[in-house]
Amino acid sequence: MISAFLDRPVPGGGRRVRLPRPSGGEPGALPVVAGLALIAAVFGSLNGHFLSAENLTNLALQMAATGTIALGIVLVLLLGEIDLSVGSVSGLCAVVMTILNVHRHFPSGVAVLLALGVAALIGLAHGLMFTVLRMPSFVVTLAGLIGWQGLMLYLLGREGTINLPFDGPVAKLSDTWLPAWLSWTIVVVAGTGYLAAALLVRRARIRSDLPVSGPVPLALRTGGLVVLLGAAVAVMSGDRGVPLTLVIFGGLVVVLDLVLRLTVPGRWVYAVGGNAEAARRAGIAVLRVRLLVFAGASVLAGAGGILAASRLSAVNQSSGGSDILLNAIAAAVIGGTSLFGGRGRAYAALLGILVIQSVANGMLLLNVDSSVRFMVTAGVLALAVAIDSAARGGRR
Repeated sequence: MISAFLDRPVPGGGRRVRLPRPSGGEPGALPVVAGLALIAAVFGSLNGHFLSAENLTNLALQMAATGTIALGIVLVLLLGEIDLSVGSVSGLCAVVMTILNVHRHFPSGVAVLLALGVAALIGLAHGLMFTVLRMPSFVVTLAGLIGWQGLMLYLLGREGTINLPFDGPVAKLSDTWLPAWLSWTIVVVAGTGYLAAALLVRRARIRSDLPVSGPVPLALRTGGLVVLLGAAVAVMSGDRGVPLTLVIFGGLVVVLDLVLRLTVPGRWVYAVGGNAEAARRAGIAVLRVRLLVFAGASVLAGAGGILAASRLSAVNQSSGGSDILLNAIAAAVIGGTSLFGGRGRAYAALLGILVIQSVANGMLLLNVDSSVRFMVTAGVLALAVAIDSAARGGRR
């Protein structure tokens, strides 16, 4: 299942073991990118407004909240587990933030941090029930889905809806657009940062006597990234510009991807998801890794809920509900994260939510009935899982 390894000393001993690389055996992002190109071609030919700057900017704005929640799902799936509570946790944290900010008059930044702290405690509670009490993650988080939604409704009380100040910092998150010069600066910084990180990884692999790709593939990947980012900025600059919420979401994707690929705790996540018993024998604190992952998933869910509240400028009884949970899970899987653990990347959340939102947006423009939209989304998800299962069988 895993084709490349890195040496690491075992605590308290001289023997060395090998930690898995996250990239071994992955089909990569090409199938998803090809699917996105097909979606753009089909809906663009059926409705000329689909590829307009205004529609693509709205699409970027819409996917930030659910995409952030999907990032947490990616973390949990890397362990081979599931978290069904992320929708309810996102709604609860948004309500906590709004109550602290509006009713208790806490500064917006303090209210956001306290709400994310509540999310972290919720995730730790789920992790403890899973690791210490040995309850299945499905049951633990299913109970969380119901319980945290009930607590959210209790906090909302009879009001049912609490509005955020339209001129407040939280509401302005979804109504802030980057100037063109700053957007292009981000493109240059992102391309330079990607190239620098890739060169550092390449040098480390050469020192460890591990195989590396040539400079041409690296240059092509870097150039492709810059071209894609530049095209996105050029299109959105034709409308209102790049939304700040998209930059926040993209920044979270980049940070999480770097943590998972280039840090020892990140490699521990892949190791535990690939084979928990082997990871334990290698000296990895499996329990601690699982606790951190569940806490991280809940914090990302809380952040997604706050972004959703910012876009609506309010919280209500449907916050974190509807199809948010299903779309978040579908985005993680469609983007390439394995349901069987140990394989996937953070950018799966970005690619997956882009696929889901593009399909939904295109069918809305065509006035397709919601029943058909659900069936099409289900078909895309089933196809992604089938590809993952086939790839897993081939590796075996």
